[in-house]
Amino acid sequence: MYTLGHELAHTPSQKFDLAHMRILLGAMGHPERRFPSVLIAGTNGKGSTAATLASIFTASGLKTGLYTSPHLVRINERIRINGAEIADDDFALLHELVDKTAERLVEEGDLPWHPSFFEMLTAIAFECFAQNKIEIAVLEVGMGGRLDATNVVEPRLSVITDISLDHQKFLGDTVTAIAREKAGIIRRDGVVVTLPQQPQANDVIGNTILDLNARAVSAVPFVPPVSPGSAEYLTPTDGKSPTAEAAKFAEKNSAGQPISRYPLQVLGKQIRVETPLVGRHQLPNKASRYRRRRSSAAFAKPAGPAAFKWLRRESTLPSTSSM
Repeated sequence: MYTLGHELAHTPSQKFDLAHMRILLGAMGHPERRFPSVLIAGTNGKGSTAATLASIFTASGLKTGLYTSPHLVRINERIRINGAEIADDDFALLHELVDKTAERLVEEGDLPWHPSFFEMLTAIAFECFAQNKIEIAVLEVGMGGRLDATNVVEPRLSVITDISLDHQKFLGDTVTAIAREKAGIIRRDGVVVTLPQQPQANDVIGNTILDLNARAVSAVPFVPPVSPGSAEYLTPTDGKSPTAEAAKFAEKNSAGQPISRYPLQVLGKQIRVETPLVGRHQLPNKASRYRRRRSSAAFAKPAGPAAFKWLRRESTLPSTSSM
């Protein structure tokens, strides 16, 4: 895999061509069509948004695939099912399958060159999810959106987190140009969850939604007014409200991280949400996750009481036919 170079090793002409990705997946029997998905794009927060949404789906009883990038230590981190990384042996077998398929397509002239590192990984993830018969996949866009390898799926839900300048060499030098690439994950008559954006990005996303007759869902009402990492919302072991000095004695989760709970309005009631993610920048991300959870029951089961007590029956959304 690493001989292919990193995700951006190729020129834009080689990197950005969904037709080639579709040819590869077609030769594999279109694994990306064998599970429903949520597609998440944006400049900031898409990774943590994807991870938390996948956690919510898993806790709700759905067999959930998660595909993110980049990895921190091991490439296996990018592909998970119910939180567990793909095993080394499974990764090796799937890589061999995808690699041999790609080589055959190049030899027969169906592909002009071997797929890139990211295209290979995306195909491996799709095949892994299909073989394991997952019930929902949460897919983080690698870069941009419109021509990203993940954008070959037909998502039940599209999500766009905060947009700002990133990867200008590939996506454009302005927020407007970059927003056009991110908005490429919106589908005609589809559903898209959005957060407050810079005016230029708002214009692009809004016009795309209108052009495609999509339904916009705002996550703004779910943005909490507090910082998750503030001492006021850390939960101490003695159950009392901690001071800043006492925050170091706060209750820890299994990973040794302070448990932080903050208020959120859901279905007309105030609940407290627990998160190990700290920093005020996480608040909009959290909001979009909970808004998406309410917007995605086209493929979700009712959550059991042991999973999310706050997820009441009335939060279940319409079936696919009514979206």
